[in-house]
Amino acid sequence: MEPWGRPLAPREKLKMYGPGVLSDAELLAIFLRTGIPGMHVIQMAEHLLAEFGSLHQLVFAEFSALLEHKGLGNAKSAQISAVSELARRCYGSHMAREDAMLNPLITEQYLQNLLSHREREVFVVLFLDNQHRVIRHQEMFTGTINSVEVHPREILREAMKANAAALILAHNHPSGEAEPSQADRLITEQVIKACQLLDIRVLDHLVIGRGKSVSFAERGWI
Repeated sequence: MEPWGRPLAPREKLKMYGPGVLSDAELLAIFLRTGIPGMHVIQMAEHLLAEFGSLHQLVFAEFSALLEHKGLGNAKSAQISAVSELARRCYGSHMAREDAMLNPLITEQYLQNLLSHREREVFVVLFLDNQHRVIRHQEMFTGTINSVEVHPREILREAMKANAAALILAHNHPSGEAEPSQADRLITEQVIKACQLLDIRVLDHLVIGRGKSVSFAERGWI
């Protein structure tokens, strides 16, 4: 706050003290830039956060979902979607330089950002080289709100294309709960057996919930 008591605007506050001191609403307000008639941009940001439930849910919402909210036209929705994609690419480029198993936190954060907001189950495979660096990731299968059909043969085909030496499997639970089901354990065993035929290791299977995850490797299941 300036000496005469006027609250600092988010941009001014950022310049004086750095981005870390800004609230979620203030950070969002910088991207929104302007409010709507009868609602200041900070109020609008607070309203959107309340509507979506969290900053994470807002930033990673589908473009069509953003457009449904008052004040979020094409321009503002595009800005928010661009921020989401920048975050994904940032984690993706970081992962590409890291050993996925030596820095599992980066891998988990990347998968959280990629999957935790999705409304349907999505099965992702990270293809790794023989030093466990990420070659690429691919969304292999998309299902319903509580299940996804996985085909090990398709995973093997893509692994051979990528010349992968190892894999990390991941999928989300749209319910938000990360606890693996019996079906999750069964499909993991099937993928492991299929990969053994080509001497490809499955290093882990991560089940992504909302803000949390479960690692099969940490549970001793792989």
